[in-house]
Amino acid sequence: MDQTHVVAVVGSLRDHSFTRFALRYALDGAEAAGATTELVDLRDFDLPPLNADYDEQGDSVEFANIIDDADAVILGTPVYHGSYSGVLKNALDYCGFDEFGEKTVGLLAVAGGSFPVTALEHLRSVCRSLNAWVLPHQAAVPRVSSAFDGEELLDDGLRNRIERLGRDAVVYANIEPEPSTFESDENVGADD
Repeated sequence: MDQTHVVAVVGSLRDHSFTRFALRYALDGAEAAGATTELVDLRDFDLPPLNADYDEQGDSVEFANIIDDADAVILGTPVYHGSYSGVLKNALDYCGFDEFGEKTVGLLAVAGGSFPVTALEHLRSVCRSLNAWVLPHQAAVPRVSSAFDGEELLDDGLRNRIERLGRDAVVYANIEPEPSTFESDENVGADD
């Protein structure tokens, strides 16, 4: 059996991104569970705002292939106005059922304020509409600026929760989700 490959997508363009720092802990958990890992930094891709009239814009094919080749994907986002980042939304719009269908997906959010639950709910809905299998366990880092010292997460409980997200991505990477989700059956726009 091939080694499980877990990809973590950084849904932030900031240089000092707490999302990026947190995702590294998730990938540590995946590596500890025996996976190969890859941090996908959206700053490294030319992904113009999606125009559905055109195929293969910028680095969209390269990005979609990375997602398609992964056994599991962890999506990380900062919380903006109660939801996930626009840059992550745009990147996900370049993907579809081919990349996410029946793929295991983990979710992580960081917030300047209290609990970033709505961003996680919104990402869960998007992934379910693509017929991905979203891990029940998710990770969130509230009041993120006080949770880190540099790139180091200070709270052992949060670190364990984030590392568990990575481990779960490996453990459930080959789960066979059946039947398709209600959301994916209703996602007629994905077939356009």
